[in-house]
Amino acid sequence: MDLGLKGRRALVGGATSGLGRAIAHALAAEGAELLLWSRDEERLAGTAAEIAQATGVRPRVVAADATDPGAADRVAAAAGDVDVLVLNAGGPPAVPPGATSPDAWRSAFQMLSVTPIELATRLLPGMRERGFGRIVAVLSSGVREPIPALAYSNAGRSALAAWLKTVSHEVAADGVTVNGVLPGRIATPRVAALDEGAAAREGVPAAEVSARSQATIPAGRYGRPEEFAAVVAFLASTAASYVTGSTVACDGGMLRSLQ
Repeated sequence: MDLGLKGRRALVGGATSGLGRAIAHALAAEGAELLLWSRDEERLAGTAAEIAQATGVRPRVVAADATDPGAADRVAAAAGDVDVLVLNAGGPPAVPPGATSPDAWRSAFQMLSVTPIELATRLLPGMRERGFGRIVAVLSSGVREPIPALAYSNAGRSALAAWLKTVSHEVAADGVTVNGVLPGRIATPRVAALDEGAAAREGVPAAEVSARSQATIPAGRYGRPEEFAAVVAFLASTAASYVTGSTVACDGGMLRSLQ
């Protein structure tokens, strides 16, 4: 299937690791022109070189920390016109009940809600004027079924999901779609770190925690980053022009809820 992404300008957040990196590779493989965004300049350069070697696409890069209130302005200025915006950021730390702090809440909401919303708000007018735009946000299964110990992520990403649904109604007639994707347990450094953290708290090997977690997934395994990236690439494509305001789970059947 031709996804109609050749020559489209795509901005991918959190592009140096895990899901963001896989998404960048998937879009480049479809011929999209990339701007990679992350906070680490050295890792950005490495990822850009890796993508160029694999696909022939030479991404541009911009370094900005999503917890910085000025990040959206910096990234938008570097981006210019964007056809596809992939909102993706790393995860805040896991915390036990009652161990949250005001500063950590502010940082989490800036990273997971405020900066993504501000960035999308800056780029939306151009999408609407051109009659084409795709906003795809990497959320979390915790948006649908809150995950224990991940209060910061559950709340911050849920706020973004609510905004996505709201704005999707406002821009649909202009050829702009707005969707979220809910990753389940995907084999990324983030999931490995969560498994290791749980193992440390329980005093058991990380492999035991991972095996136990995978046993709860109907597919019987963690997902591969490229499987998740394929869903994002489809939602970014011309083929998905009638899909908007949706949250799509890519989780191997892990979520039990109907919606």
